[in-house]
Formats: sequence, C-alpha cells, structure tokens
Amino acid sequence: MKLALAAVIALLTLESVQAQNIPYPADNRAVTYIASVGIGSPPTYYDLIIDTGSSNTWIGANKAYVRTSTSQKTADSVSENNIRVEYGSGSFDGAEYIDKVTLASNLVLSEQSIGVASTSKGFNDVDGILGLGPTNLTLGTLSPDTNSAVPTVVDNLFAQRTIGADVFGVSFEPITNSSGTQVNGEISFGGTDSSKFTGNITYTPITTTSPASDYWGIDASLTYGSDAILSTTAGIVDSGTTLLLLATDAFNKFQSATGGVHDEATGLLSLNSTQFDNMKSLFVNINGVPFELTPNALIWPRILNTAIGGTAGNIYLIVRDNGANRGSGLDFILGQVFMERFYTVFDNGNKQVGFATTTFTTATTN
Repeated sequence: MKLALAAVIALLTLESVQAQNIPYPADNRAVTYIASVGIGSPPTYYDLIIDTGSSNTWIGANKAYVRTSTSQKTADSVSENNIRVEYGSGSFDGAEYIDKVTLASNLVLSEQSIGVASTSKGFNDVDGILGLGPTNLTLGTLSPDTNSAVPTVVDNLFAQRTIGADVFGVSFEPITNSSGTQVNGEISFGGTDSSKFTGNITYTPITTTSPASDYWGIDASLTYGSDAILSTTAGIVDSGTTLLLLATDAFNKFQSATGGVHDEATGLLSLNSTQFDNMKSLFVNINGVPFELTPNALIWPRILNTAIGGTAGNIYLIVRDNGANRGSGLDFILGQVFMERFYTVFDNGNKQVGFATTTFTTATTN
C-alpha cells in the first residue's frame, strides 16, 4: 500500500510538472518577432517568424536543413515537393519531415511535423515560420493528402502534456532600441503570465464569419475619436502582420480624419507635426470593451524610420489599406503593432481570444 501511494504521489508530481505554464522569449526585429527554434538532435537553431496567422512550421528559407538521426521523411514525401503554403507576401514549397523540435529545455517535441523548403519567396533574413495559428489552416497544404490537417507545435505540446492547457499568451512591447532588434517579447505556452498585463482579460469568441473564422478571427468595430469608421465585422489577430490593416472604405475614413498623405518611400500615410498634435485615439471595440490605440501607438517608431525606407524625424502612421472594401469576411487585421500595446491570449481549448492592457498600452516611446 505504501508503494502504491508513493507511486500515486510521484505521478501527481510528474503531472504538475508537465502541466505548467512555460514562458519563451521572442526577439523583436522591428517588423516581425523571431523565435530561435532547434531542429534535430543535436539541434540546429533556426530564426523563425512567430506567426499566429498561419499554422505550418517550416525551415529552409535561408539556413539549410541539417538532418540528424531524428529526421524522418514522411510517407507522402515521395518527391521533394509535397507541401506548399502561400502567404499574403510570400510562399514556400518543400517536403514534410517529422523531427525533434526544441524551443527550450522544457519545451521539447520528440516528433513534430516540419516543412523543409526547396523554394521560398518573401523570406529574406529569416529561416522560416513558427506556425501558431489554428490547426485547420494546415488543411490543403499537404499533397496528395489534401484532407489531412497537420498538428501544430501547440497541439503537440498539449497532447504530450508538456503544457496543461491548449492556450498561449503573447506579450509584445514597442521597440526602444535604434538597432532594430530587442528581446522584449514572450510567449507563455499553456496559460497566461499575469506579470505581463494589467487589469482583467476580455475574452471574445472566435467569429463565425468566413474566412476570418479559420484564423484567430474575432468580431469588432472601430472608432476614430467618437466617429465610427468600421461597424461590427470580422477580422483576425495576426502576429505575422506588422501593421494594422483596415478595409478600404474604413481606411479611407481614417485617412480623411487624420489628414494623412501617402508616402511613396514607405507606402504608409505621413503626417506633419501639427496633424500629429491634433490626432485622436483609434478604438478597437471588442465584446463591449474599447481598446484604445493612442496617437503615439498609431505611429511608426521614429527611431526606426530609416529601417523602412523613411526619412528620419518624419511621422508615419501604422494603419494601412487591406485592399478590399468591408464585407470580405476579413475586414481588419490586428497585427504586431496592436499586440505591442495589448496582451493577447490565444485559447484554442475554449475557441476564444483574449485581450488585456499592459504597462505599454499608453507608452509614448514611438
């Protein structure tokens, strides 16, 4: 009986260790956040874009895949091109492998599907993507098995009980380093990190409107000051998009209200100092709660103007046109610039996304 009781206690202890909430650092590279991910045994480390807007994890855009004893080509990979994913500004073709993936010493996946690119477009200076979107975004990416989904990194962390809940929280912060790189982000796998946000988390269910419903999609409305520029509609939360994108008609209202002028060098709207002084806040209204992007939050960090082809000292807005009028089923994208002001929780277990203010919500560092 004593041995049996000891075994139960040991099992419970093991479960409590496995079911933990594990923080993981993220490197702010100004226009994207990067994770250093190890593949194989011993691991080779790759710089991958942290992307909640896609779900396949893949490597090979720059650094070549180093095969080890843990590398297994899948049965479908009879050729070098059985997986393909297209993005808003790029794509990759390659082969599917199963391999050991190491995020950290306590975040290890013994068998994770990865894509190994034979060709890729639009991925300069990075090695690929760490896909943190919903699993169903992987449907249709494999061939000939087009009806099969690919379990994501978070799926497998939860399935092997490394994390105790099918959820992760993301803490991003505005960059304050003129070098354009700063390790100031954190992904909290398995839960949330209360030290990274203030107040309560507001949750909202995944939208039922397609195609936003395939992503981390939510319903929201937007107002500039007190003026409505986008009534309640569907959009997505996407860490792989740098800016905040709006449906064309909403963007036109925003441009008219701010007086922004299109800048050819950056593709962004530019303001003079008087216009900036007169700016109002943009409110993203989610489940009855207004999340305020202050005028400072609405401009690109001026210390990084030259990194995007801009002029030092100029004022550029971080809101852009998504290229389609309202009604497309994806009328806004809350990208990295939004997530740098609000803690964001991606809860697959309860099919919801959560938001909370942080100490950076009203920061004036831009």
